[in-house]
Parts: sequence; C-alpha cells; structure tokens
Amino acid sequence: MPRWSRSPGVPRDVVATLPLAPGERVLAASPDLQGHWQVGTERSLHLTVDGGWLSLPWQRVERATWDRDTERLVVIEVADFGQPQPRHVVALDEPGRLLELIHERVTASVVLARHVPVSGSRGLKVVGRRAPGGDGAIEWSCWLDEGLEPADPEVAAAVEAGLASARAELGEPPSR
Repeated sequence: MPRWSRSPGVPRDVVATLPLAPGERVLAASPDLQGHWQVGTERSLHLTVDGGWLSLPWQRVERATWDRDTERLVVIEVADFGQPQPRHVVALDEPGRLLELIHERVTASVVLARHVPVSGSRGLKVVGRRAPGGDGAIEWSCWLDEGLEPADPEVAAAVEAGLASARAELGEPPSR
C-alpha cells in the first residue's frame, strides 16, 4: 500500500472549510481549472460542488475515470438499485497523486465483486463495499449490463439471488 507522506499543498484556509472528522487527514489534493480544490482523505473524497463540499465516503464511490484528452475526472457514485447514479465531472490541471489515491481507496473499499448471469452473456455485477479501514457494515450495490432493466422480473430475481449468495459467502445474514 502506498504511503502518502508528502504534503498535498492544500492552503490552510481551504482545509479549514473541509468537513473533516476528528483525526481525518488530507492525503492528496488537486485544484480544478477554476482554482477550487478536490481533496482526498483516508475516509472520503471531498469534491467542490456548487460552492460547497460534497463528501463521498470511499465505499460510496462506484468508480472514477480520468479522460486524458479532456483533462476531466469523472466520479460515479453508488446508487440504490434501479436509480440513476450521480455523476460528477471535474476539470483538473494536474491530477497526479489525487488520481492514485482515488484508485487505491476505491479498490480498497471493495470486499467482494461477483458476476451474476441473467440472459446469455448479459448479467449483473454484485459489489460489496466497506470503508477502507474495515469499519462499518458492508454496503451492497449492483451494476446491470447494457440492455437489462431493473424492473424486469428476471433481472430482479437475479439481483436477489446474487445478493443472497454474496452475503452468504461473507457470512452475513440474509437481508429482510
């Protein structure tokens, strides 16, 4: 696991506005093209949104991608099954260590990921996430392959079976 020892260089006045928990430390950060900071800590990704902070615990980040051509970071949040996933696009000049931290923390939050077939080669992915430190309950989500609909009874049954199997594999009681 990488050691984030160098100072991320976030101005003190910016750090003072961050909604940090006691003991939470800034590990990496990058200003966007408007000069607003995007900050990663051991617990969360803090994005500047509409003049304030959007704090996403790492286990609530479904995925993040970097588009080199447009210099955009795209962060997709975990959403309840069948609901649209919130998407945040940030233009960064020098993403560097922030991208490394995002990759490391999102990867560390995944406890289990399983593919569940539904129809032919199409299916869904069941993912269990937990805060990277191992604290708290596992949060479950599902991604559907293109062309599958959450309201389809066959898909809903596959989700239910996939979640039950994944929970059993980790020794969790079935959901009620």
